Amino acid sequence: MDSKALVLFTLLGFLFVEPGFGQRGDTDLSEWMKAQEKLINTLQGNQKDVERQQSDLLALEARLNATVDELERQKDEMDKLKKENQDLQTRLSASGGEIDKLKRSSKAAPRVAFSVSLVNSGEIYQGPCTDKTLIFKRIFSNVGNAYNHNTGIFTAPVNGLYFFSFNTYGYNTHIVGAILVKNAVRQISTYDYPSTDGSDSGSNTAVLQLAAGDKVHVELWDNSRVFDNMNGHTTFTGFLLFPL
Repeated sequence: MDSKALVLFTLLGFLFVEPGFGQRGDTDLSEWMKAQEKLINTLQGNQKDVERQQSDLLALEARLNATVDELERQKDEMDKLKKENQDLQTRLSASGGEIDKLKRSSKAAPRVAFSVSLVNSGEIYQGPCTDKTLIFKRIFSNVGNAYNHNTGIFTAPVNGLYFFSFNTYGYNTHIVGAILVKNAVRQISTYDYPSTDGSDSGSNTAVLQLAAGDKVHVELWDNSRVFDNMNGHTTFTGFLLFPL
């Protein structure tokens, strides 16, 4: 509302409520009107202050609401990170248990490996012969003592997968070659007919699944011959890959 109109209404109100109004001099009336106008200005100023404070309160409320929203977002993020951390701890614990299990399994698994050649001194021509099993006398290694240097037979100590390799060497007067045998059953072999090149060699490898007690050896073909000396031409090697 316009301030002059407000003053006018205020004056009219006082005409009806103030006794003796209109009997004062012009000076008294002028001063009274100034006082009323000052009062109205004060009231208008107070009203503006109230409106400004209301605006400030609304702005503060908006900021508080935004802060609450941000805190809730951060709380959700913290909850998410906490859950991810718990999942990670669970996986780490599971991994740690698996590692411990593997360590225990590694410690419990026997260590089996051997590497041998045919002679431990001088030189030898082996075959043809009735007892065709090759007995490798020179021991490079025999961890676990699963290879018997008296019989030439390897006996599996545990169920597992085993790697085997053998090499044969000979001269062209006879067939050169041998057979890897598991429990009297042929597995792999080397074989070379007599030739004019002076000497022949061959090698072969296999991974065999063995049960504890299974036996593996190398034997000659019929009418074959191999040669060896301290250079280790004719050899036999095997080791446990892992238990089953």
